[in-house]
Amino acid sequence: MRLGFIGLGTMGVPMARNLARHFPLTVWNRSPSKYALLKEADTPISIAESPAKLVAQSDITFVMLFNAPAIESILTTDFFHALRGKTLVNSSTVPAEFNEELSDRVHAAGGDFLEMPVSGSKVPAEQGQLVGIMAGESQVADRIRPFVKPLTRSAIYCGPIGSGMKAKYAVNTLLVTLTAGLSESVNLARAQGIDLHAFEQVLEACPMASAYSKLKVAKIRKEDWSVQGSLKDCYNGMQLIESAAAAAGMRSPLMEVCGKVYKEAIEAGLGEEDMISIVKTVGKTRSQSPDHK
Repeated sequence: MRLGFIGLGTMGVPMARNLARHFPLTVWNRSPSKYALLKEADTPISIAESPAKLVAQSDITFVMLFNAPAIESILTTDFFHALRGKTLVNSSTVPAEFNEELSDRVHAAGGDFLEMPVSGSKVPAEQGQLVGIMAGESQVADRIRPFVKPLTRSAIYCGPIGSGMKAKYAVNTLLVTLTAGLSESVNLARAQGIDLHAFEQVLEACPMASAYSKLKVAKIRKEDWSVQGSLKDCYNGMQLIESAAAAAGMRSPLMEVCGKVYKEAIEAGLGEEDMISIVKTVGKTRSQSPDHK
């Protein structure tokens, strides 16, 4: 089986590396500079001249791009012609409606389509420990399971196209609020004069502790804002969550509050930093807050 991978961002690079360790892999990225990150002696990787040529060379193509417009920009006539008899797996975070439309277009071209957004950031991606959230035809999901195994610790089938993205919106609602809550918790400890290392130990001993809280509190303590999951990506996902909640007729008061805080962080130029850099915005004193009268 020949695999293809489109999109070598924070998540795409480690995902492509893991696939290349097990299967012949061809990659394409808008910025050629990212190809250098994939050079490993034990993982030979081919580079395609275009997305359409990548699809033509691959049996299964994974897409991991920033948003729906980025995906739309590669969907040329040649791209769809190359899809006949092939499978396209979209792991990007996009509106569920976009995947529903894309699925129809792929099927019309004679290909198969699977939605598989992932839960997890850079570290789980590097470890092959992402959670794959699969949606589409169940037989297609079953057929590609061996090829997503290097990426995931679990790949869960959720139903028809759209179900995967909707499940991710729900999971990321917890992620967004947890990140903001963790930031506020750390800042309250610091504002009260609590040693951050001691607080870190207290939190780790509590039932609320998780691999995520341990990782992010350590980053705050070290002032390490390198990206595991960017604030920009988190904010993009948050906007999709807000739209999904509105479409479902559901009140989402925590997301409304978080939306204001994350927007403030984006406007402060933190978008390219890790999502836990929201701690800088949450940590402002009342006098520094734009809402302070």
